[in-house]
Amino acid sequence: MFKASRSFVLILALVKLVASAPTSASATVAGNVTVAASSTGSAASSTATVDYVSTDPNEALWSEDSDPSLVKPERGTLGASIIGPDNLAIDLQNPDLLAPPTTDSGTIMNAKWPMSLSHNRLQTGGWARQENIGVMPLATEMAGVNMRLEPGAIRELHWHKTAEWAYVLKGSTQVSAVDTQGRNYLATVGPGDLWYFPAGIPHSLQATDDDPDGSEFLLVFDDGDFSEDSTFLLTDWLAHVPMEVIERNFQVDSSAFAHIPKEELYIFPSTLPGSDDSGPVSPQGTVPNPFSFALSSANATVTSGGSVKIVDSTTFTVSTTIAMAEVTVEPGAIRELHWHPTQDEWSFFLEGEARVTIFASQGTARTFNYQPGDVGYVPTAMGHYVENIGNSTLKFLEIFKSDRFEDISLNQWLALTPPDVVKAHLDLSDDTISKLQKVKPIVVGASS
Repeated sequence: MFKASRSFVLILALVKLVASAPTSASATVAGNVTVAASSTGSAASSTATVDYVSTDPNEALWSEDSDPSLVKPERGTLGASIIGPDNLAIDLQNPDLLAPPTTDSGTIMNAKWPMSLSHNRLQTGGWARQENIGVMPLATEMAGVNMRLEPGAIRELHWHKTAEWAYVLKGSTQVSAVDTQGRNYLATVGPGDLWYFPAGIPHSLQATDDDPDGSEFLLVFDDGDFSEDSTFLLTDWLAHVPMEVIERNFQVDSSAFAHIPKEELYIFPSTLPGSDDSGPVSPQGTVPNPFSFALSSANATVTSGGSVKIVDSTTFTVSTTIAMAEVTVEPGAIRELHWHPTQDEWSFFLEGEARVTIFASQGTARTFNYQPGDVGYVPTAMGHYVENIGNSTLKFLEIFKSDRFEDISLNQWLALTPPDVVKAHLDLSDDTISKLQKVKPIVVGASS
């Protein structure tokens, strides 16, 4: 009886040892008894610990030119038609707001502002409208102004607390400025070209007649709280200085300044500007680094799906707080999945139709649609892409409050990470791993 009990205890102990043995290697029990471990080849992939993503299509369901009957807040079996009042024009422009892709989740603040919704300040000789945190609270780092001047019209002599960066949309603008050392600058800036004035530098803008319509341009300021209405204007200042102070300052009789406007001019008509070599000569010389840059004649990097021109302080030396890229994307192509590690992105769409999904971590993503004249915004480090969903070339600007342009390419990151690590995350085949790009694709062509 005692021997039988000992045998039973021994057998029970062996069973427990076998049950607790590691599965990654063979386990030896009681000298010469071997229990085979489970094969790693039959183990489940690490990605199988959660469900796989859906491969169902999630494209935009209509475009601005689509049949209005297609415009419904429905995707597959989700949603239902609208039976109450609706603004069809807005719905046509924003398919991914009305019928978002199923990959969207959570809430991201509005990242789209059409300049067409901005209040327009009308003046004799032109107009101006703006975007800032007052209309798009997400855009905390930069603000924009869209301005038009008729031929000869002047945006009066002024300065700002912030730096001013500009991209000429149409026509030509003659710019003038004087720096803190008394060095001056006078140049005409044409379509697709840039200018930049550091904070506090006084300057003026005047449209030429190179184009019969004058000039239109985009201004970007390195503060989301900027307001065009808070600009320091020459006429506004002098109208609020006692006349005897003006006399002493300029050492002239008060009659010399008797025609100072009693309020700001802001934008006003004038005669056409002279040539760029007609300005006064400063005994201190001209500014050492030009305040304008000929982006239109700069070489572009051409990719399989479009092109990109990058300008920052390494090429436009004076532009120390604004970096930018001018990007084109052909139909069906995308500005690749990427993010910007240290700076928010302020975008302006020039041509075509775009679709952008912003990933904000914690399972949060939201998709927006953009048309010409729209402002977009992506906060620092949030993953995104820009897809051309139209039938013509998409062209837009990426603008950053920085002295350098920086981005991280998802494709390049995966290509330069040990393959086994990538496989463990995404269960990719060796063939797929081999197709990852070790050089940034930037703009990827449409799939064949």
